[in-house]
Amino acid sequence: MSFGNVIRGSRVGSTPDRRAERHQPAPCRTVTYWCRNDHRTGIRLAAEVEAPPLWDCPRCGLPAGQDAQNPPGRARLEPYKTHLAYVKERRTAEEGAALLAEALAALRRRRRG
Repeated sequence: MSFGNVIRGSRVGSTPDRRAERHQPAPCRTVTYWCRNDHRTGIRLAAEVEAPPLWDCPRCGLPAGQDAQNPPGRARLEPYKTHLAYVKERRTAEEGAALLAEALAALRRRRRG
């Protein structure tokens, strides 16, 4: 005799015998995108959904378009910004000097005490 939570006649990972009776799959279509590095990516979308003009290439990260002969260029032309560049955009030089002086004073207090 078996005890516990046992479902008779099935196993882990099994599928129902009558799949077609359970649901009707949604109509789909495949949209193909190409990037500058000649990577081809096929995305499955619902038939009634409008395909986006650009898709990020999963292999290289560049933007990909639907025209194989004329793929889009890089999305961002500005150079990479460091963390310090973003901080300098948010703070003035005076605010930065005040924060630095405060941090140095706290550090000196900890070293003394």
